[in-house]
Amino acid sequence: MSAQSIAVSLPPTTLLQKLALGAGRLAGWGVQIDTPIPDKCVIIGAHHTSGADFLALMLLAFGGGVRMRWVGKDVFFRPPFGPLLRAIGGVPVDRSQRNQFVGQMVQLFAQLPRFRLAIAPEGTRQYSTYWKTGFYHIARGAQVPILCGYADYAAKVVGIGPALMPTGDIARDFEVIRAFYAGVQGRYPHRHGIVALAPDKEPARV
Repeated sequence: MSAQSIAVSLPPTTLLQKLALGAGRLAGWGVQIDTPIPDKCVIIGAHHTSGADFLALMLLAFGGGVRMRWVGKDVFFRPPFGPLLRAIGGVPVDRSQRNQFVGQMVQLFAQLPRFRLAIAPEGTRQYSTYWKTGFYHIARGAQVPILCGYADYAAKVVGIGPALMPTGDIARDFEVIRAFYAGVQGRYPHRHGIVALAPDKEPARV
C-alpha cells in the first residue's frame, strides 16, 4: 500500500474530490483503492479503534470518489447533527433490532440500482474478542461481494483492498479476511478486535 495514491478514479474528477485529497495530503494521508468498486457491495472497515476513523471514512468517500452509505449508532443521529450525518451517507442503527437491520439492508440491495454499504464489523472502538457477523449475512443475503476497507495508521493510507464473494462457509471466508487485516494497523493497536467468530457463531464440527 503506497501513500498518497489512487489506483482507481484517476485523476480526481470533482472539486470536492480534489479538496478532500488536498486535505488528506496536508495531514500526510493518502488513498489507495486496489479493486474496482461495484455498484452493489458491502464495504467492511477495520480496525475500528478511534473516533478519528470517521475522518478516514470521509477521506475514502470524498477523496476516493467512493459513493457509499455507512452505518452508525442511532444516538449519533439525533438533532442537531442527524440531518447532516444522513446527508453524507449515514444510516442509523438500533442495536436492539439487529436481525431486522440485516433484513432491511438486504431489501435495500434488492430495491436500489446502486447501494454500497460500509460497516465496521468490530461494532465498537474498544477491544473485542470477536467480530459481529451482520455484514456477512447482509452480503450473503443480497448476493453481493464484501470489500475490505481499511485505515492503516502506520502507513497513513485509507483504502479498499480485495473483494470476497461470501461462499456460505463463514469460517473459511473469515480466514481470508483475517489474513488481509493482519497487515493493517489501527490508530490504537491494543484495541484491535480479533477477526474471529463468536463461539455461538462457529459452525458445528463433526
